[in-house]
Amino acid sequence: MTVESTTGARDAALDAAPELVQLLTPEGERVENPRFALETTPEELRSIYRDLVLVRRFDAEATALQRQGELGLWASLLGQEAAQVGSGRALRPGDYAFPTYREHGVAWCRGVDPLNLLGMFRGVNHGGWDPNEKNFHLYTIVIGSQTLHATGYAMGITKDGTDDAVIAFFGDGASSQGDVNEAFTFASVYNAPVVFFCQNNQWAISEPTERQTRVPLYRRADGYGFPGIRVDGNDVLACLAVSRWALDHARSGQGPVLVEAFTYRMGAHTTSDDPTRYRISDEVEEWKLKDPIARVKAYLTREGWADAEFFEAVEAESEQLARRVREGVRTMPDPDPVSIFEHVYAEENALVDEERREYVAYAASFEGEGEDL
Repeated sequence: MTVESTTGARDAALDAAPELVQLLTPEGERVENPRFALETTPEELRSIYRDLVLVRRFDAEATALQRQGELGLWASLLGQEAAQVGSGRALRPGDYAFPTYREHGVAWCRGVDPLNLLGMFRGVNHGGWDPNEKNFHLYTIVIGSQTLHATGYAMGITKDGTDDAVIAFFGDGASSQGDVNEAFTFASVYNAPVVFFCQNNQWAISEPTERQTRVPLYRRADGYGFPGIRVDGNDVLACLAVSRWALDHARSGQGPVLVEAFTYRMGAHTTSDDPTRYRISDEVEEWKLKDPIARVKAYLTREGWADAEFFEAVEAESEQLARRVREGVRTMPDPDPVSIFEHVYAEENALVDEERREYVAYAASFEGEGEDL
């Protein structure tokens, strides 16, 4: 075989459509996958639908609050609800999740109050929840660094004698970061019980995925010596089944797994972004037909497992959640400015103590000004 023909065969193989694990089609039809079998009850499916709807409504309210000046910034998950709720529901109580700044659906599944998420984006707390209570780490703003944190944590729990596993969330853009690739290396070499869950939403802010990689992202796992799987990120059942399999694979001592949830960011990267400047509307319209919530609703309706009364009740509950979030954000008390120096380090730190004293003195210099005006 000539060099040219070998190269051509390789390129053809790379261009072939990768396998996409799917259990629920965009039309809401159930399909089977022997490798990722999933049994669900009507009650569980209704509960999953409720999670999807409430998470989306909360996210929409947060976007509106930012536009009204109540939040400094917001990173919407619109379109990615299935990837997050599916993977979040796959976690056992003892498993630990390391998120980015967009995993609002996973936070919901781990029992984090939405108002605690918004406190950070309003600037009144450092995160708002106890990571050890929820087994859900604080949001990570630095792109990709949470994968190293997750790998280190996973390496540590192997010494505890438990069967817990760790999951690290990141985006397609973060996959180009050195931190992520270092995490892959350490996780593989140390056989760490960690699942790398990449939400490939097609855009790293304004850069499309094809400008970041020449192969599907899940195939990068091959170079590190562990399995990679691509799942329909808009199919909550497939995300649940694949995540559950990956976590069980990791917890059983077989090492890490890379899951690529092939989905789409329907909105802006954050509220400071304008996606109309770099992508066409036809692309967005195409992905609307793959909406993760619509397919679950279609499935429930087709099977006769939910009626109009159920859907109306979920919608009403979502509006109650939005109202609670709206009122809660607007009534959040401003923190004592000096509290910014707390919880920076676990123990006292001389530099932080000095900065605190300087700030207190600076703030005190303004006391009494304007009282005679």
